[in-house]
Parts: sequence; C-alpha cells; structure tokens
Amino acid sequence: MRTMSFFCVLLSGLILLAPVNSALAEEGDPKVVYHADFSDPRRLSAMITSINNMVTTYKSDLVDYDVRIVFISHGIRFLTKDKLAKTPFAEDKALAERRDNIMQRLASLQNVHDVKLELCDITRAAIRLDKKKIMPNVNFVRSGVVRLAELQSKGFAYIKIE
Repeated sequence: MRTMSFFCVLLSGLILLAPVNSALAEEGDPKVVYHADFSDPRRLSAMITSINNMVTTYKSDLVDYDVRIVFISHGIRFLTKDKLAKTPFAEDKALAERRDNIMQRLASLQNVHDVKLELCDITRAAIRLDKKKIMPNVNFVRSGVVRLAELQSKGFAYIKIE
C-alpha cells in the first residue's frame, strides 16, 4: 500500500511539472548579446568572467543558449595582436600586459562554450586592418550597431558591462 501511495504522489508531481516544462520549452532558449565598445582590458576581463559564469550555469542546468559578443570601435583592440599604432585604438601598457590572456580567454569562450564573437567591419575597415590580423573564428558584421539592433529584435537580451 505504501508503494502505491508513493507512486501516486510521484505521478501527480510529474503531471504537475509537465505544463511547467512545456512552458519553458515554448519560451525558447536564452539568447544574450554583450556589447564591447570600450578600451579597458579590466572591463573586458570582467565581461568574460560574467559570460563564463552565465554559460557555465546554462550548461549545468542543461539549457541550450546563444551568447554573442559584438565588438565595435575600441573593442577591436581585443581581437588582434596588431598594436594598432597611429589609430584611435592604439595599444597602451594595460592592453600590452593583458592581451595574450584576454585573447586566450576569448578563444576559450568560443571553443569550449560556443560563444560567438562578431566584429563591426566598419571599425576594421576605417583603420585599414587586414582581416587576417583578426583572431580566428571571428565573424565580421557589416555594422556593429545594426547587428545589435537586429539581435535585440530577435529576442536577444542586451548586456553592457560598466
């Protein structure tokens, strides 16, 4: 009799959870876009930590996700080893000290967590930086601000680390 009562309670619990799970499925997978248009390596480091925490949480909860970073303006500094001399985005001491670590962490976000990196091609073209000088697997988007607007219109949450 006890086994039967336990089974009934368990079954009713599963029935109550079914609508919740289907509602979550209807909402869709989380979609998030981070906006990187700043020059401070510490700020980017904080952003990478935030993204890593987010995707690790999603993975541990077995949730599919689509997380992207759109790099605009000064953000280009983090996607190349070029010193960008004589441009508004020229390397400074803080970037020189952290560049390798930042690029490794960005590559890890790409390779381990499937975070997509997108670079504004207007920014790249304005300083005449060859696409070959950008780290691998970065997608070029025609306009970074247009891309942010497109992604938001498709339901992406917008985050900018201050």
